[in-house]
Amino acid sequence: MTSDFQSWAKDRQTKIENYLESRLPALNFVPERLHNAIRYSVLGGGKRVRPLLAFAAGELVGADSERVTVVAAAVELIHAYSLVHDDLPCMDNDVLRRGKPTCHIEFDEATALLTGDSLQTLAFELLAEKRLADSPETQLSMIAQLARASGSRGMAGGQAFDLDSVGKTLTLPELEFMHIHKTGALIRAAVMLGANCASHLNQDQLDQLDHFAKCVGLAFQVVDDLLDAEATTDTLGKTAGKDADNNKPTYVSILGINQARELAERLQHDADQVLDSFGASAVRLRQVTDFIVKREF
Repeated sequence: MTSDFQSWAKDRQTKIENYLESRLPALNFVPERLHNAIRYSVLGGGKRVRPLLAFAAGELVGADSERVTVVAAAVELIHAYSLVHDDLPCMDNDVLRRGKPTCHIEFDEATALLTGDSLQTLAFELLAEKRLADSPETQLSMIAQLARASGSRGMAGGQAFDLDSVGKTLTLPELEFMHIHKTGALIRAAVMLGANCASHLNQDQLDQLDHFAKCVGLAFQVVDDLLDAEATTDTLGKTAGKDADNNKPTYVSILGINQARELAERLQHDADQVLDSFGASAVRLRQVTDFIVKREF
């Protein structure tokens, strides 16, 4: 990573952290235990990849940064809710997230369930309370897009597919279908919501940007699978090797380490090619993509 990108990313990560801190319920608000769990699950951890993509897409179209901050926060809240629920005993049953005990371990299962519920609803509250697009119709479509990306036709549906796939052998297209929904849908939403904070792109350009985001979403998952297979628990901040232990189909289990790495690089190349038509304004999207593919934790 260049120092320029590191500085840019750090600035946006700090910006989103401060905004989230200001919008989450205070610790002394009733019910205190739930609000403590909410703040515990969101603040002080994570790479904020989805907000970075939203900010980069916003810069592509020259969107107001305050608008983009709100949509970036909404997407991050959906992501945080999904992590809390995914870690529950009825899902992936994990005990470590971002280097600390998962929400249900630190608190309890009922509180973790309510934490996820609360984060999801707060995301839509943020999207609905202020003007975030140049037209009301666009803003309504943005709300609908995040809902689709989060629900049974997106992230939740992908998780259901994932749970049903444990112990099974999937084809590569089946695995791709699962992760287009489980991981990719929210990444695509982050990019498209950031871009829709301004109305400078035509439908063909929006379609190109969506294709870029699809490639990035799949690349993110391929790298995630590689890290689960190769990195340590201390490095990841979550339990390493859990996919293999649980007999879950992954890009590594289907392709092997080397071919999975080649696939991630190919997806990055495809994503970069899509951005060629946007010229220099796409530099941050390229840099975030490079960060995603080359990350080590």
